[in-house]
This record gives sequence, structure tokens and C-alpha cells, in this order.
Amino acid sequence: MDGCLSHQGSLPFLPSSRRNSARRNGVDSLLLPSRRKFRYDSMVVVAAAGPGAGASIDAPLAPRSAQGRFLNCVLLKKRQLFHFAAADLLKQLADDKEAALSRMFLSSGSDEASLHRRIAQLKESNCQTAIEDIMYMLILYKFSEIRVPLVPKLTSCIYNGRLEIWPSKDWELESIHSCDVLELIKEHSNAVISLRVNSALTDNLETTEIGKHQLSKVYTASILYGYFLKSASLRHQLECSLAEHHGSFTKQLRHYITGFDPKILQRCAKPRSREAKNLIEKQSLALFGPNENEESVVTSISSLKRLLLEAVAFGTFLWDTEEYVDGAFKLMENENAEEEENSSV
Repeated sequence: MDGCLSHQGSLPFLPSSRRNSARRNGVDSLLLPSRRKFRYDSMVVVAAAGPGAGASIDAPLAPRSAQGRFLNCVLLKKRQLFHFAAADLLKQLADDKEAALSRMFLSSGSDEASLHRRIAQLKESNCQTAIEDIMYMLILYKFSEIRVPLVPKLTSCIYNGRLEIWPSKDWELESIHSCDVLELIKEHSNAVISLRVNSALTDNLETTEIGKHQLSKVYTASILYGYFLKSASLRHQLECSLAEHHGSFTKQLRHYITGFDPKILQRCAKPRSREAKNLIEKQSLALFGPNENEESVVTSISSLKRLLLEAVAFGTFLWDTEEYVDGAFKLMENENAEEEENSSV
């Protein structure tokens, strides 16, 4: 796309205004509040049956938690209620975790202290798995809004050593970005592709050979680039609003980013939460397989571009999702995350 595309702002997730009962008849429940006049029984049964039960969305990562499988069912069968379901699950998880921590602190110094400490640790681990699943399903919802399915596991797209992804969905994947952001994304995409074919980008039918491990690194770096651009562009919008209010001159996004000091650059480029960092790693691993895989594939420029644009969109949606979820369930701060070695790709 050469023209300006419509810019979609942060994901308008719907907050839950109702309290959800975490337990029903002494049993943990994934049902939405009973006062909602809808039947979820069949979806809950499917979700509780296990990872392979019922229909599922063809994405690299499969939900590992009951909450993730439940949202998968809601997205497939009751899409209009998806955000209400997600909000209620987040509220339930937050309440459950808070209750476990409260019991642990109240039991401090008693004979049951160690038991409640282990229960709280187990609850925290289970909550993190569920939260990552919910975040992933929220990202899948955003992709479904622009009618773009995530590329499935690459093994299903490779025939006789050749990787082909069709349809390309370039327009849809570009449509979520503002003109300034899209310009930077195109430069990133063209730079990566030109490095692979050792020439200027000319023909989408041109092919290149690339190792799956290297492709995985490029994909991960592109997710981080999308995450960075979303963070940086929102900071830019805020400063532009303040500058206009004071009658000051505002820089274009490109020049604004070049003026970042190292601390701001690092803050925008790294996932703020451990859950977001984990999702990036798990998405890449699920899509490409283990990093020790040195197998090479031949792919078209069109397919390589499709992967790059998807990864940037994934990073953009991840930023939105992380911001929303952190407002309902306090995510774990990504304090010790090392700088991504490929963030400059």
C-alpha cells in the first residue's frame, strides 16, 4: 500500500462491570455470571475436556489452561461475548490470586504457613499460564478482526523443502498502522528481504533460501519491532498533543525516534511484562520449532514478507493486550529481561 491507511488505536477491550463468582457449589467455575441469559454449558464442557477437545483456531500455540480453552470456544461460537468472557476471567484470576496471597500472609507463623505458601506459589504459576493464554486469545481476536489467520506451524506450510504462505494478506496487515509507522515498517521489511536476496526488492515471486533458525530470529525481531513502534508512536502522539497545545513544532515519528536516549529506547523496545516476553518466545518456538533446527527452506519474497508483516502486527497487538490485561490483573514486571539480540534487524 502506497497511500495512507486508516490507523486503528489501542484495542478497545471491554471491561467487566460485574463481579464474577470464583466458586460455585465448592467447585471452581469458568462460567460467566449466571445472570447473563446465555448458555455456555456446552462450551465449558468442551473446554474442560482437555487440550484436544472440540474445534480450535488454527494457530501455532494451543491453549494450555482451562481458561484459554474456554475463550477459544467463545471466540468460535459466541464471538460477540468474547470480551465480556475475557474480562470476567481476568477478574476471577485476580480475585483467586489475591485470596491465596491473603491466606498465606494471614497464616504466617502458624503451623499451616508452609502449606499456604506452597498453595500461593502454585496459584501464581497456574495464573501465569492462564494469563498468557488469555493474552494470546486476545491477540488472535485482533487478527480475526482484520480477517487474517496466524500462519500455522511452519511444518504444515512446507512442501518439498519450499515454504509458501497464501494468501499474502499484505493490505490487511498494513491497514492497522498509521502512515508514519507503516513507512518505517516497509523500510524494515525491505531491508530484511534485501539482505536475504542480496539485491534490491524487485519481484514478489523471487525466491531465497534461509535457515529456519535464522527465520525464527527475524520473526522474533520483527515482533519486538512492532511492539517498539506501537510504544514509540503513542509517546509521539502524546508529545505532539502537548506541543500543539503550546503552539510548538512537532517532529515526524522518524525524527522523534532518533532522538531517544538509551533509557527510553530500551524501555520502548523491551516487553514490560514477563508474560509478554514469554508469549513472544512461545509463539516463535511453536511456529518454527526448536532453535537447534538447522534445516533450510526455499521461500518466495511474498511469503517472507507475509511472515514479517504478521510478526510486526503481533507485536503491535501484544502491546495493546499487555496494556489492557495489566489493568485487570497485575502482570509480572520484566525486570531481568536481557536486550533482544536481534532488535536491530
